[in-house]
Amino acid sequence: MILTLAQALRANQTDCIAFIGSGGKTTALFQLARQWKPPVIVTATSHLGAWQIPLADMHIVANSQSDLPNLEKDLNGIVLITSGAKDDKFQPVNHEVITSLRKFCLQHSIPLLIEADGSRQKPLKGWAEHEPPIPDFVEHVVTVVGLSGLGKPLTEEYVHRPEIFAELSGAEVGQIIESNSLTRVLLHDQSSLKNTPPHARRTVLLNQADTPELQASAQAMTKKLFAKYHSVVIASLEQGKIFAAHEPVAGVVLAAGESSRYGQPKQLLDWKGEPFVRVVAKRALEAGLSPVVVVTGANAEQVESAVKDLDVKIVRNGEWRSGQASSIQAGVLSLIPAPLPVGEGYAGACIFLLVDQPQITTSILQALAEKHAEGLYSAVAPLAMGRRANPVLFDRRTFADLLTLEGDTGGRAIFHKFRVEFLPWHDERLLLDVDTPEHYQRLLASEGR
Repeated sequence: MILTLAQALRANQTDCIAFIGSGGKTTALFQLARQWKPPVIVTATSHLGAWQIPLADMHIVANSQSDLPNLEKDLNGIVLITSGAKDDKFQPVNHEVITSLRKFCLQHSIPLLIEADGSRQKPLKGWAEHEPPIPDFVEHVVTVVGLSGLGKPLTEEYVHRPEIFAELSGAEVGQIIESNSLTRVLLHDQSSLKNTPPHARRTVLLNQADTPELQASAQAMTKKLFAKYHSVVIASLEQGKIFAAHEPVAGVVLAAGESSRYGQPKQLLDWKGEPFVRVVAKRALEAGLSPVVVVTGANAEQVESAVKDLDVKIVRNGEWRSGQASSIQAGVLSLIPAPLPVGEGYAGACIFLLVDQPQITTSILQALAEKHAEGLYSAVAPLAMGRRANPVLFDRRTFADLLTLEGDTGGRAIFHKFRVEFLPWHDERLLLDVDTPEHYQRLLASEGR
């Protein structure tokens, strides 16, 4: 599946989205606008160059609300609304106009896209005290970054306001710009984050990833950026390519069952000197899943004691006797708090891990997350020896359906509603789980024990 920019941003056609930063934000804004059914309204809270005007199908100059009387009748295609021109630049609209546009777009279910930053067409920038001018009603802020600035000197040739970029990054003017410096700028509270509405979704669009080396640099930045952003999109917009849309992937360890068929708690069976539940939780942490949630129920105190020193969130399922569905729901509910958080707690997808599969590897967990990032698939499942295996990844869009499960059913009960992407995996151990002592012995034998 080839992602469009709209899909990568999880953008809805009724959204109000602000684009800030440098290195392709105008390209990103109009590319997104072209992917939506018209009309789409575009405006700016910063200056626009005259060269940007022909990118729209219509241009309306509005210095006040009175300049928008027939907006409903006149809309056609992409409609760019600015204030008047001065010195070959069109001025940003004022508060009165943009507030009216927001109200109009809400009433008519029309997207409103805002360019809320200037960068003088440089790939990178430092943000002045007054920047970025983002209206408080914006629902999604996309910070665009031009990766062509990596490996270049920190000078005005490549960076708008290099002195501020240097201060935010800890580098010196004239030094070669490295990805670590760029990451520090993006995470700094006085950069693009400082005027972002607290309720807004935050995305970094790492644009100009035109080479494998730049794509690798972008990939290396991703997990650090999750500390303050909901998603990181890696793209080359000039080439029309979205390489990946990364979001935090949670791990939910299902460890609430009574193990009635086995005869003793499977969660506490030994695997190389540690209890099953601890091994599975550690694998999730080692794979970079975040947050890692352990759902407990039967024998809760003993199970929780086995993981109490790990960086996991314990959710006790009081309805565990009703079956696996209740544990899935408990895990999902822990991942959808409101308002939308960043850092700990947010997940764009989750992987459900069975507590009786201690043989899973970090490799399969990371591969599932990477596959999800390629297409934001609704579900990703391993395919071992021609058979669907566990664990399975579910995208955030499936969470509402997972909450409707009942009884002893698992996530595969909703497969018919969504596209399932299969990941070929040449490890038949993924097909093993432990329901009986005989299964446990078979699992031990598979490891040569």
